[in-house]
Amino acid sequence: MASSAASMNAERALAIAHVDAETGFSGGEVQVFLLIEGLRRRGHRNVLIAPPGSRSEEEARRRGVDARSVPMRSSLDLPAVWRLARTLRTAEVDLVHLHTGRATWLGALAARRAGVAAIATRRQDRPVRRSARTRLVHERLLERTVAISPAVERRLLGGGVPARRLTTIPSAVDSQSLRPVRTREAVRAELGLRAEEMAVLTLASLVERKGVDVLVRGLARLAPRPVRLFVAGDGPERGALEALARELGVAERVRFLGARNDKAELLAACDVFALASRSEGLGVAALEAMAAARAVVASRVGGLGEAVVHERTGLLVEPGDAAGFAAALARLADDRGLLERLAAEGPRRVREGFDAEQMVAAYERLYREVLGEVGAA
Repeated sequence: MASSAASMNAERALAIAHVDAETGFSGGEVQVFLLIEGLRRRGHRNVLIAPPGSRSEEEARRRGVDARSVPMRSSLDLPAVWRLARTLRTAEVDLVHLHTGRATWLGALAARRAGVAAIATRRQDRPVRRSARTRLVHERLLERTVAISPAVERRLLGGGVPARRLTTIPSAVDSQSLRPVRTREAVRAELGLRAEEMAVLTLASLVERKGVDVLVRGLARLAPRPVRLFVAGDGPERGALEALARELGVAERVRFLGARNDKAELLAACDVFALASRSEGLGVAALEAMAAARAVVASRVGGLGEAVVHERTGLLVEPGDAAGFAAALARLADDRGLLERLAAEGPRRVREGFDAEQMVAAYERLYREVLGEVGAA
């Protein structure tokens, strides 16, 4: 009977609930929708559960994804467990996939109450605390915990999460979405770039963890080379970063572009992509740059330092090392052959395991594996 159930499970379409407790929209949410769209193409039904008025709820409705609103105000919002459990029952799903830290705690409790199998994805390269709560969630409530990189998996193991309950599925990029509509020349002209100037781009939320200040300090060490830095993204640190650029005398060489929706065009216009994160679960922005055939200079930290291969697809620098970033950028400014060689290897690296369809297929296999185990128990 168990093998018959497994065979039926391998053939039928699945219904998956995705829970995201964040109100904003950043790299993690991009990954959630990349997964949902891929699963939808494979014939599976998806339900997104998110806080009312959240950016994820809005995006789901825009894309025609079934969206259910559940307030999840904090990890102490235990009434949210009952609301989530009720929503899971009415959604009639096979499995629930929890995508954020708060969603994992509240959603794991709700899934158990609703009698639905649950998995969670961890995207952050932060230490996992050994505690009764960690054991409860990862040993008893969840069927699997997914790490987005080997670095994140090591954090989970260090926090006591059993290896038998762990798997790694890297975050991914949709290379097709990175094809620019406008030409490189047109975008560079719009940005005011001269032909001889090397454009360095970073795509990041302007928060301390992303290390944009390190890039600004590094740029100040690059005179007299014709290098300019473009910062696409917004956040609470913007004012302080602009003040730092003025203080270091590089305000005219740093341009803060704010939040942009023309990522493909900006990548096409730049020569080098830089990501100076102080911590990073993986660093999807660097994957996108590699998919777009751009040389990368990045911090040797977390999954970012594993995705970018030093001297093959980019140059790795110790986190917080402004002089190191300056030296790496100077190398690329002075050696066009090196820059072009690193850029050419980027798409190959993405095809090695960071393509969106590979990620979707891996999650589909995991869902079926978990449901097969639950059904056979």
